[in-house]
Amino acid sequence: MTVAQPNISVVVPLYNEADGLELLLEQLLEAMRPMEEPFELVLVDDGSTDGTGKRLQQLARNTPELVAVLLRRNYGQTPSMAAGFDVSRGRVVVTMDGDLQNDPDDIPRIINRLREGYDLVSGWRHQRQDKTLSRKLPSQLANRLIGKVTGVQLHDYGCSLKAYRRELVEDMNLYGELHRFLPALASIEGARIDEIKVNHRARQFGHSKYGIDRTFRVLMDLFTVWFLQRFLTQPMHVFGFAGLLAITIGSLTGFHLLVVKMMGEDIGSRPLLTLSVVLVLAGVQMFCLGLLGELLMRTYHESQNRSIYRIRQVLRGGDHPVADGSAVEDV
Repeated sequence: MTVAQPNISVVVPLYNEADGLELLLEQLLEAMRPMEEPFELVLVDDGSTDGTGKRLQQLARNTPELVAVLLRRNYGQTPSMAAGFDVSRGRVVVTMDGDLQNDPDDIPRIINRLREGYDLVSGWRHQRQDKTLSRKLPSQLANRLIGKVTGVQLHDYGCSLKAYRRELVEDMNLYGELHRFLPALASIEGARIDEIKVNHRARQFGHSKYGIDRTFRVLMDLFTVWFLQRFLTQPMHVFGFAGLLAITIGSLTGFHLLVVKMMGEDIGSRPLLTLSVVLVLAGVQMFCLGLLGELLMRTYHESQNRSIYRIRQVLRGGDHPVADGSAVEDV
């Protein structure tokens, strides 16, 4: 038996979280059932290799509220979250991590705050339980940098526990690693945003999936969000400025060389000047190509309505698992 049209969807991306899966589901049900509203738990297996997908299939047989989404391979957290958004049906969508560090008991509070008139409410882990300073300090610096660049001031961009209105989720398209910038993307759509203090717990199972390479991905995606906020509909404002700057530098350099040449000096033996000009022009070209590539990628996906993930199977609570390719929901 499948749950009726839910008011609330809880989306949880999972990657190799088999050890804590049953406890996660138990805590989610304990937090959601007292609300006495129709809800669904959309758990997305992102190509796990530890049996998470198989365990989800088993749990879906006996849990009417569970929607198990099994991706064909490991795509990453952003595509997993996008898949959960597309499969979910609730008017309110809540996201959280699957490592049990987010507290499901905070979900009712964050939903109630959303219903006070906001489009997005973000969790703030004001007392983080991470054991190492190597995770806390970069997070603090990143929050300040992201807030300054995007103009959306939040204490904790990295907290996955967030609540969204359905219409806001449908307006946002996720690519790359943009899940961490959802408040900034929402601000582009004119969303009303708030944050609320939430509980944060120490990891009980497994280990963190994040590495030092995440810092570089965050920086690149931050620039993407900044560009989308300011120049998505007016790209000439950035390309034109760069072009004028390059032309100005080139013209001044050429005029200087002309003056030097008229004074009888040899200008053909100045490799340093030539190298500097080449580097400036090459840098401008590469930067512009990167931005053009970002825009072309978005146009490619959105114009064809092409998703960035492939679902192998969707099992709604009470359904029996089906073979790949039959009775699978399209998203």
